[in-house]
Amino acid sequence: MKRFATLLRPICAALLLTAALAPAATLAAQPAAAAHAADNPAAHPNFTVRVVGKGQPVLLIPGLTCPGAVWDETVARYQQQYQCHIVSLAGFGGEAAPASTDNLLLNVRDQLLTYIKTQKLQRPAIIGHSLGGFMALWLSATQPEAIGPLVIVDSLPFMSAIQNPNLTAEMAKPMAEGMRQQMSRGPMPAAQQRQMVASMITDTARQTVAARWGRLSHPATVGQAMYDMSTTDLRQDIARIQQPVLVLGAWAGYKQFGSTKESTRAIFEQQYTKLPQHRIEMSEAGRHFLMWDDQQWFFAQTDAFLQQYAPAKAKAKNPARTKNS
Repeated sequence: MKRFATLLRPICAALLLTAALAPAATLAAQPAAAAHAADNPAAHPNFTVRVVGKGQPVLLIPGLTCPGAVWDETVARYQQQYQCHIVSLAGFGGEAAPASTDNLLLNVRDQLLTYIKTQKLQRPAIIGHSLGGFMALWLSATQPEAIGPLVIVDSLPFMSAIQNPNLTAEMAKPMAEGMRQQMSRGPMPAAQQRQMVASMITDTARQTVAARWGRLSHPATVGQAMYDMSTTDLRQDIARIQQPVLVLGAWAGYKQFGSTKESTRAIFEQQYTKLPQHRIEMSEAGRHFLMWDDQQWFFAQTDAFLQQYAPAKAKAKNPARTKNS
């Protein structure tokens, strides 16, 4: 158990945002939402959606403790070309906590699939960060015909198996339960939180914003989300995904744990081996929040991918398989 906790420390450092620092800076202003009268928020109590822009639909799903505002700069870039559906999960970053945390991420998955269907979104692209990337994979593996191309930002199909590829979801449960109980009790010490956020984000102002979101998040919801993700293994399920996938990985923030670009890329390649159409790209210097930390590179990669696999374009029935470079 103790060894397992040590092995999980790098990825936990990349995902935990459950405590606060000193009073944070004001969050970035959000662009005005487009009219979306057909939506029924009561049908998806586990998340809210803000819709901005026109064009083919793109869902943007944030990571643990982050609201949809983490995508503000991404939305500003793409709203002239795409209709951006910006998701904020209940209990994260100041959003009201869900009525129940039972089957939390499963409920989010099913409600998102229903949202896509009721809104008549035709194969929307999905950009997901961390937990949001995991959710994007789960959505596409569950209903491949409903989902378009995916951009996965520093996320894996099975977080718990980073160091031990033979680990199963059942084997991961004891450690995941310990994390759930610890996180549900409340925030960690501020000094530990500062160190953790610094491993994920380079810019100090952005560190403060992300930490504030952590403080505003509901501890039991965050703990359950972490448990669900830690005990759900999608490594085999992703074989069902029919659409192209761009995986963007970070490694620089994990140097303190002995990681290198090569060793981190090997973990990504191992976990995504069953995914039919994918390309893995590793940032040279960006940390976990790649859309903030290596923004020019993030946009260059995402721009090219969305242009190549734009939802509006007709796709061949048997697109060419893309190998890892």
